[in-house]
Amino acid sequence: MKAWVRGAVIAVTAASTVAAFAACGQGAGNDSGGGSGPKIGVLLPDATTARWETQDRPLLERKIKELCDDCTVENANAKGDVALQQAQMNSMITEGVDAVVLVAVDARSLRPAVRKVAEADIPVIAYDRLAQGPISGYVSFDGEEVGRLQGRALLKAMGDTVSGGRIVMMNGDPSDPNAMSFKKGALSVLDGKVEITKAYDTRDWSTEIAHMNMSGAISALGVGNIQGVYAANDGLAAGSVSALKANKVNPLPPVTGQDAELGALRRIVAGEQYMTVYKPFGPEASAGAALAVAAARGESLDRIAKDKVRTSSGNTVPAVLLTPVSVTVDTIKDTVVKDGVHTIQQICTPQLDAACTKAGLT
Repeated sequence: MKAWVRGAVIAVTAASTVAAFAACGQGAGNDSGGGSGPKIGVLLPDATTARWETQDRPLLERKIKELCDDCTVENANAKGDVALQQAQMNSMITEGVDAVVLVAVDARSLRPAVRKVAEADIPVIAYDRLAQGPISGYVSFDGEEVGRLQGRALLKAMGDTVSGGRIVMMNGDPSDPNAMSFKKGALSVLDGKVEITKAYDTRDWSTEIAHMNMSGAISALGVGNIQGVYAANDGLAAGSVSALKANKVNPLPPVTGQDAELGALRRIVAGEQYMTVYKPFGPEASAGAALAVAAARGESLDRIAKDKVRTSSGNTVPAVLLTPVSVTVDTIKDTVVKDGVHTIQQICTPQLDAACTKAGLT
C-alpha cells in the first residue's frame, strides 16, 4: 500500500475504529500468526447463517495459510449490523491489511466503505455475494442457477399438484444481491407453472421472520391450501417448516432450501424438507483465498479468475463462478457426506435411525 495514502485515510478513520477493534475476532478466533508477510482481513456478515463461522471462516484461514505461510489473517463478523461492518472496514485500514475478503451485510450501504478501503490502496475481494464499489475480484456461485435448481426441484416434488398448485415464496434479504439472483432464477422456472399466492422478502435471512410470515400465510390461505414452499435458504426453510408443523399442516408440502446445513439434512431425511442446494465450501474458499493472497502480493488475478463479472458501477472484474448442486434424500451420501461436510453419524440422530436406514445412510 502507498504509505502516504494509508496515512491519510487512517487519520480520517481512526476515531471510528475503536469499537470495531473489539468486534474483530469476537467469537471468530483472530489468527495473528506473528508473520511478517501480507495481512489479509476476512469480514463475514452474520452469525445467523451457520456456514460463515463453521465452514467459510476456517476454510479461508486454512487455505490462506497454505498459500502464504507468513500471511496473517484478521477476522471479524458483523453480526448482521451494517454500521459494525463499516467500522470493521475502517479498522482494516488502520491495521494496515494488504487485502480484504468481504461478505457484505448490505452491498449498497457498504459501498462508501468499500470505496474508502480501495482509496487506501487495499484490494477488496467480494466473497459469495457481489459487493458494490470498486472491488478487485469476486468469487461465488451462479445465483440464478441456485434459484433454477430450487424451482425445478419444487416442481418435481409437487408432482400431480403442480397444475393449479399454490406456493408460498420465502425469499431472502432484499439487501443481499444474491437473494435477488436466487429469486430471479426461481421465478424463471416457476412462473406460469404454479400460482404464487404469497411472497415475502425476509430481512436478515431471519428464521424467526420466516416462521412469522409462514404462519400469516397459513392463516390467510388455510391449512391444506399450500402445495409447495420456495425457501431461499435452509434458515428460511427451518422457519417455514416449524410454522407448518405448529399449525398442524399434514402432510407437509415440499420445501426447498440452500446451504446444506446439518439441520436441513436432518429435515430432508425426516421428510420435512425436500431439498437443499449444496455450494461446495471448499472450492469457494480456495478460490477466495487464492484471489486474496494474489491481491495482497500485488499479483494479477487473471491467472486465477477465468470469468468476468460486471459490477454496479459498470466495471468488469476478474471472477470465479462455481456450480451449485441440488441435494435430496437420495443424494446426501454422494454429495455432502462424500465431501466430508457432514458425517452420517452427525446427520443420523437416534430419532432418525429408521429414516436413515430407509435412505441408505448406514
